[in-house]
Amino acid sequence: MGKVAETVTDFVLPIAHSEDLNLIDVEFLKEGSDWVLRIFLENKDGDLTIEECEKVSRSLSIILDEEDPIDKSYILEVSSPGLERPLKTEEDFERFRGELIAVKTFKKINGEKEFIGTLKEFADDQITLILDDDQEISIDYSLVARANLTFEI
Repeated sequence: MGKVAETVTDFVLPIAHSEDLNLIDVEFLKEGSDWVLRIFLENKDGDLTIEECEKVSRSLSIILDEEDPIDKSYILEVSSPGLERPLKTEEDFERFRGELIAVKTFKKINGEKEFIGTLKEFADDQITLILDDDQEISIDYSLVARANLTFEI
């Protein structure tokens, strides 16, 4: 997580908690010619209403305008994480055990950097997947660049 995302996380967490929402992720990235600050949240039901997005967006906008932590113009987006939700915490991996996930690693494991499989478990900082060929692979969490839910078409 970059410096902007870390700073914004500190601003978003109290707002999310006051609205009984879980902060899933904060991204600050360039898309085309625009910078985008994207906040992903969910409620207890695992989704997010438009009203909840609006409340958080308004509250966060006020703080960002006052604190001014970002030295460039940007677009603020507040949304649910969607179908391909990132998995960041041990709780995420526990919650989505048995689901199909995609994992990208910083370096190659068995000649590959991308894996798709059913999440078997997360234990001792290891993600264990069952791959399409029914083989299991354990990936050290420190090697994970990104993990997210995925789906088959």
